Amino acid sequence: MVKELGFDACIDHRDADLGAKLKDACPGGIDVYFENVGGAVFEAVFPLLNPFARVPVCGLIAHYNDTEAKPPKWAASMMRATLTKRLTFRGFIVSDFASRHGDFLRDMSTWVRDGKVKYKEFVTEGLDSAPGAFMGLLKGANFGKQLVRVGPDKA
Repeated sequence: MVKELGFDACIDHRDADLGAKLKDACPGGIDVYFENVGGAVFEAVFPLLNPFARVPVCGLIAHYNDTEAKPPKWAASMMRATLTKRLTFRGFIVSDFASRHGDFLRDMSTWVRDGKVKYKEFVTEGLDSAPGAFMGLLKGANFGKQLVRVGPDKA
């Protein structure tokens, strides 16, 4: 996976030693972390954030099924570290950038075509596979962009 997609490292977010493996993969700490998961992943990343690190928050999939909002046990130490390290957290909603959609399509198409951005698709067949595909997405059963093919490709 590292060579195929051009990553510096690849760590399973379900690994019991996630924090230690992440620290080994990021010996100089973390300057930017795109938060899309929350939970154990965020808890492993947070101590490794460098001073002035930036964290765009786009999702918290680990908490989508939470029935009540509750702060983490370490909320006070998180706020202290946010202050002393001068961290920046910012909510990131894709629709805020709707006016730049054309720019994105142009740039991303070029990057994919030039091999600067690589991706994987995880495709299931038929509309009847959609519920299972969605549940698999939430459980981390897929690798890459989850797609459901409901008809023949029109390429």
